[in-house]
Amino acid sequence: MKIIQWFRYHWNVTVLGFVYRIIQKRRKKQRARTPARWDTEILAPQLEVADKSKMMVARHILKGRHASERGKVAWVTSGAPVEILKALDFYVFYPENHGALCGTARVVEEISSEAEAAGYSRDICSYARTDIGTMLSGKTPLRNLPKPDLLLACTNICQTVLHWYRVLAYHYEVPLVLIDAPFVFTEAFPHMVEFVQRQIEEAIPIAEEVAGKTLDESRLNEVTILSRSAAQLWMEILERCQHVPSPISVFDQFILMAPIVEMRGEVETVNFYEEMLQEVDERISNGIGAVKNEKKRLLWDNIPIWYRLRYLAEFLAQHGIVLAASTYTNAWGELAKLFDSTNLYESAALTLLHPILNKGTGDKLSKMKKMIQDYQLDGVILHSDRSCKPYSIGQMDQRDRLIRDYEVPALLIEADHNDPRSFSEKQVANRLGAFIEMLGV
Repeated sequence: MKIIQWFRYHWNVTVLGFVYRIIQKRRKKQRARTPARWDTEILAPQLEVADKSKMMVARHILKGRHASERGKVAWVTSGAPVEILKALDFYVFYPENHGALCGTARVVEEISSEAEAAGYSRDICSYARTDIGTMLSGKTPLRNLPKPDLLLACTNICQTVLHWYRVLAYHYEVPLVLIDAPFVFTEAFPHMVEFVQRQIEEAIPIAEEVAGKTLDESRLNEVTILSRSAAQLWMEILERCQHVPSPISVFDQFILMAPIVEMRGEVETVNFYEEMLQEVDERISNGIGAVKNEKKRLLWDNIPIWYRLRYLAEFLAQHGIVLAASTYTNAWGELAKLFDSTNLYESAALTLLHPILNKGTGDKLSKMKKMIQDYQLDGVILHSDRSCKPYSIGQMDQRDRLIRDYEVPALLIEADHNDPRSFSEKQVANRLGAFIEMLGV
């Protein structure tokens, strides 16, 4: 039976996946003769590696469809210690990423309505509603989702995941491992690190039992090094945007951050960001900017509005405005220094304690101030996200402090990162228009 499963998995993933990549390369050549996705009169064409990123994501999804034929599947939150699961050969799936994909595919309203019809409020996170809607109805642009054998959630990004993953655990009847991360107001004290580290160590036997194998620390060390390398490369890419003109925009970052989020700890991810860094450096050498007539540089705060990326990119570019930095994309690189392969469990605990959403609003304000200086920014757009209350809390005060104390123009716009029903294009356009006029563009 195992031989049949092995053959079926490699036929579907390796052989058919190889054929798929050949088809994609041919389509890429055909697309070269057609207009680019973005308006290239005002925006630079997307990076060449964008097509490779799409193929990586497609292959990852394909692996998920057949993951149960090869091993076990774990569903995780974005702040979870996935290196342990990767070292145990779990296929790791991120429901939040699935939610974002549904957002870009513009099917969130249809899918989340299934959850709302079952009694889940529209006031809860649209990622959660989307995934619960898929769980209840089977609707998804991915055709189907891999059934979990294990759920791993960490409260370092929000408290919603606690209840969201309990719903998933009840529905799928699988173990749920919850890691509680104390909130870090100023610094992570030793007792906090020990508390989280103990939870990580206690989670390992549960994961081992589900995986049917023992954790190999040399393999965990290897995965940790790969995660650190990918995060360091990602941070280097972001810091290249300190160059004027910025070689890529935050919109490029949003599109190309998928591997660092869902494929961390893999050789292919490190190779991808090495290639991306090289292409970004080539743009700098050739004087190519993401916005062709860059006049002003802004910071974006919070999760992107997934279903309006192109609209916002082109709206701003028409006025010579580039989003050169983002607190959101920065979050996936700034913790690279905490990955330590010589002290695996303590470094994992430190990494879990220090995401931007597990720290105070003053810390984010200081981070924004530093980014404004480092990236030579002219203003800030804060996305008040109806769905992500932990990220949005304090933004009104942060906006006022930026304007009053730092003399930096700042705009607050209201939307939802995933649900288009909470987005008013006219209102956003009016506010952006007034803000752009204030910037003197």
